[in-house]
Amino acid sequence: MEGKINAPFAVLVNGDVPVLVDFFATWCGPCKALAPVLIKVKSEVKDSARLVKVDVDVNPKAAIQYSVRGVPTLLLFHKGEIVWRKSGVQSASRIIKEIRKYTH
Repeated sequence: MEGKINAPFAVLVNGDVPVLVDFFATWCGPCKALAPVLIKVKSEVKDSARLVKVDVDVNPKAAIQYSVRGVPTLLLFHKGEIVWRKSGVQSASRIIKEIRKYTH
């Protein structure tokens, strides 16, 4: 994972590189189960996409802005637009398939 990035969220998701945002909570069991899946996704897509984690307890405004009602919720942004959204644990292959639709 890329960790914390000190850039406004809108700037972060507006580039040409797809950005997968994982809305999670530290107390969430399914979020913990998704963590190794996302590590696998990052190892597959490398620098062709960014992965960002957003803790909904630390950043409630971001969760509200994107209508995140449950965690984990994954949002895939491409050029500032949400192009894919899923709640719950997803497989690495499913996530990679979606990311690759927007990589060059």
